[in-house]
Amino acid sequence: MANIKSAAKRVLLSRARNARNKADKTELKTTLKKFDAVVAAGDPAEIEACFRFCTKALDQATAKGLLHKNNAARKKSQLAAKVNAAK
Repeated sequence: MANIKSAAKRVLLSRARNARNKADKTELKTTLKKFDAVVAAGDPAEIEACFRFCTKALDQATAKGLLHKNNAARKKSQLAAKVNAAK
């Protein structure tokens, strides 16, 4: 444990931030897996709605700093390719 008060506070803050980031990343991965399940089901209207939801989630993750913007762009491109293949 840290001896200095400010260092101890930093430890607590980074643990909280780490837990929040981990939860947000897990939620994003779950969203992307649900998209894959919807594509496998094959309902075009549902695929389109889920695609919009996933792209929004990726944009929000990028804004929060969870993903690099190029990583999010690559994932959105892959999702769009799956949507076009399903049509």
